[in-house]
Amino acid sequence: MENQSRNQASKGNVPQPIRFDGAGATDNGPRDIMRDRENPDMLVPPITDSGLIPNLKFSFSDTHMQLNYGGWSREITIRELPIATTLAGVNMRLTPGGVRELHWHQQAEWSFMLLGRARITSVDQDGRNFIADVGPGDLWYFPPGIPHSIQGLDEGCEFLLVFDDGHFSDLNTLSISDWFAHTPKNVLSANFGVPESAFDRIPSEQVYIFQDSIPGSIESQKVQSPYGTIPLSFKHQLMAQASIKTSGGSVRIVDSSNFPISKTIAAALVEIEPGAMRELHWHPNNDEWQYYLSGQGRMTVFAGNGVARTFDYRAGDVGYVPFAFGHYIQNTGNESLWFLEMFKSDRFVDISLNQWMALTPHALVRDNLHVDSELLDALRKEKQPVVKNKE
Repeated sequence: MENQSRNQASKGNVPQPIRFDGAGATDNGPRDIMRDRENPDMLVPPITDSGLIPNLKFSFSDTHMQLNYGGWSREITIRELPIATTLAGVNMRLTPGGVRELHWHQQAEWSFMLLGRARITSVDQDGRNFIADVGPGDLWYFPPGIPHSIQGLDEGCEFLLVFDDGHFSDLNTLSISDWFAHTPKNVLSANFGVPESAFDRIPSEQVYIFQDSIPGSIESQKVQSPYGTIPLSFKHQLMAQASIKTSGGSVRIVDSSNFPISKTIAAALVEIEPGAMRELHWHPNNDEWQYYLSGQGRMTVFAGNGVARTFDYRAGDVGYVPFAFGHYIQNTGNESLWFLEMFKSDRFVDISLNQWMALTPHALVRDNLHVDSELLDALRKEKQPVVKNKE
């Protein structure tokens, strides 16, 4: 009803800030009409929205693109999305053979492979090494301080990196080329036991991403460590995991219970089918950082004290929900909405509004909300779905 009326208020396919009840007025001044079309629930907020909540949306399309020979990167940190204090994200592309150079972070790195294939390498604090190839839907996790590299294989690759600190910037990491460039050559010579001339051609600054040839097979690149391989894999095949099917979609949950090395980031890959919604819920452990993969949707966030705000999301957008704020997500398109929800935590947990009410004495629920028996009958059948059909 509200969306239909809002569309009727559009003139010549130009959306206008007029609600179905007549509130608002036309906007005939300078404006970004394309942006208004992408954000209908910001131009005309639902009548249930009220008060002020900080911005909970930022698109990777609005970020600075760092271009290098061998690939590109862009990031969303607390600089772009100030409310996002717990996690930061980097979207990166590597060409075939392109390398994210040998480096390490003060933060943990969690990644979801979007497209193509890559080779990852690492060595832990006990001298045990790791090398693996990752493809679409695969994850990797490197604990803080663990050195690693990423290289695009035959078709190149694109991936999402998530770090457990909202202040993180991928352009401010600890890189091997940067360290060499800022270490006297006589010190390098003494450290490695070779002549200073061996370092005549080292880079003069951080390389970050560079173009290299496509590597051979893992077997051809294998380096045998006298200390063996790492005991907990840095790789997890999320799409090989059986999904939890619901009446309106599916979900795959990954945390330290099934990806043991991932101690500080938990996640869920959620599918919401057309006409369905991610039920009303909240998370009792930490803030939620979202990345939208495909489709389009809307999320309303409830902050208490009469405050709620609605945002629209598309592929490439990042959403954020502060700790314990109630929210739901609706699919507003004609295809499945896919997104990742991530938390700075070792476990994925949420509280379903439906289940809470279903497991509370029904007379108490009835008297608190003044609801009729139809809702109480529905609660008796509740089984805690993560995604459900919109009735």
